[in-house]
Amino acid sequence: MKERSDSPISAVKGFLLASHFGPTVLVVTISFILASTQYSVTSSIHIAAAILAGQFFVGWSNDLIDYPLDLAASRQTKPLVAGLISPRALKRGIVLALIFAIVLSLLGPLGIRGTAVHGLGLLSATAYNTSLKKTIFSVIPFMISFGAMPWAIYISEGKSPTLWLCFGFVIFASAFHFLNVVKDLEWDLKQGINGLPQRLGRKKSIAIAAVLGICGIFLVVVKWSELSPA
Repeated sequence: MKERSDSPISAVKGFLLASHFGPTVLVVTISFILASTQYSVTSSIHIAAAILAGQFFVGWSNDLIDYPLDLAASRQTKPLVAGLISPRALKRGIVLALIFAIVLSLLGPLGIRGTAVHGLGLLSATAYNTSLKKTIFSVIPFMISFGAMPWAIYISEGKSPTLWLCFGFVIFASAFHFLNVVKDLEWDLKQGINGLPQRLGRKKSIAIAAVLGICGIFLVVVKWSELSPA
C-alpha cells in the first residue's frame, strides 16, 4: 500500500531519501573524523552537524530541481515522484536546512572564515544542481565543494590543510561523480543532461572512476599517518 505524503513516517522517509542518504552519511562521517584531528569530540560533532545541514540543503535542492525530469522518467525511487513528500514540504526543508547550515557554522568552531569556505562549497554544489551538471564542467563543482571541506575545518584554526589531503578529497569526489552518473546515464542523455561522464560514456567513466579511486586510496594509506592533532 502506497504511503500518503501527509503521513509523518512517509515524510521522514521521504526527507531522508531526498537527502541522498548514503552519500550524506559518508560525507558527514568523514567531516567528523577530519574535524576530530583538530578539535574536541564535542566541537567535531558541532562541525559535523553543520555539514549535515549543508548536505540536506544540497540533496533536497537536487531532488526538487530534478523533480520534473524524474516525474517524466517515472522514477519511483525518488521520494517526490513516489509521493512520500510534497514539493512544498521539500521547499520548506531546503530553506530551514540552509539556515541551520549557516547558523551552526557561524556559532560553532568554524567561525566566520570556516563558514565562508563552507558557504563556497554549498554555492558550488548549487551551481551543479542548477546548471553545471548539464555541461562538460560537471565534475568541477565536486572538486570545489569537497576540496573546500578540509579548508573549512583547518582555516578556522588558523591553519592550512596539507596539499595531499585536499588533493585526496578532490580525487575521491571526482571518482564518485563519474561512478554515480553511470547508473542513470541513458536516462540522462535522453533528457539532455550532458555532463562530462555522459559525454565520455559508461566504459570510460567507470575506468576513470577506478583510476581515481586507486589513486585516492594510495594517498590515504601512505599519508594518513601525517594527519595529527596540533
